[in-house]
Amino acid sequence: MEYEIRPAGKFSLGLRELWEFRELFYFFTWRDIKIKYKQTVLGAAWAILQPLLMMVIFTLFFSRTLNIPSNNIPYPIFVFSGLLLWNVFATSLTNAGNSMVNNANIIKKIYFPRLIIPISSVLSALADFVMALVVYFALLIYYHDAHLIPQLLLVLPLSIFITILSSFGLGSFLAAVNVKYRDFRYVIPFLIQILIFLTPIIYPVSIIKIPWVVQLLQLNPMAGAIELLRSVINQSSIDWILTAKSLFISFLLLFTGVFYFRKTEYYFADLA
Repeated sequence: MEYEIRPAGKFSLGLRELWEFRELFYFFTWRDIKIKYKQTVLGAAWAILQPLLMMVIFTLFFSRTLNIPSNNIPYPIFVFSGLLLWNVFATSLTNAGNSMVNNANIIKKIYFPRLIIPISSVLSALADFVMALVVYFALLIYYHDAHLIPQLLLVLPLSIFITILSSFGLGSFLAAVNVKYRDFRYVIPFLIQILIFLTPIIYPVSIIKIPWVVQLLQLNPMAGAIELLRSVINQSSIDWILTAKSLFISFLLLFTGVFYFRKTEYYFADLA
């Protein structure tokens, strides 16, 4: 049996080829999950503890000390709804951005669609998301908002879709750049630290009164994803314009990231 390797189009995800190597998605995703919690005492419980502890810290310092409003939502629920999606984005971006360098030995030895690696990095972050989502539902029950869970399940797929597209697009771009310029290994965590303050996680968009700052904030696709989720909690109308902007930007990030990844992947085996 002969297998012919052809260069994929720079604008293509190469879905047919990805499907032929679909078993590798399971292999890389499951491997990343196991490595993440290997030799830890609490194991997968960290997926719950991390957003839970951040929620407690943000509640104590930002809600009670600085009196940051939360649009009539209990602040723990308000901030956890932001952390729920933010942790997927931040974890995916970190894992995907370093994925090609971390898998250099495999890349040099065998051929497979290179996009499988950053995609698997994003998929592994969804395992943490599922566990954190259970905690989020428990918080809603504790604050007597369990009746909102069915409505949340309706908008949650779109919110997580925007998050995944943004994570994969930007992560693929950083993965390709990181192969050639190793400085980006240090840029990625710094970028995430900046973005957490440019994302309405600990504050609502409504407290910003400067128009150009609001416009700048709306360029962050995570703003639309988080605000979409929160619109159900505070029982307000969905800002479809903001959601559409976030969806458009997430597709733009996907297009840009895949294009650059495809354009540069021919030298991954040499530089990784």
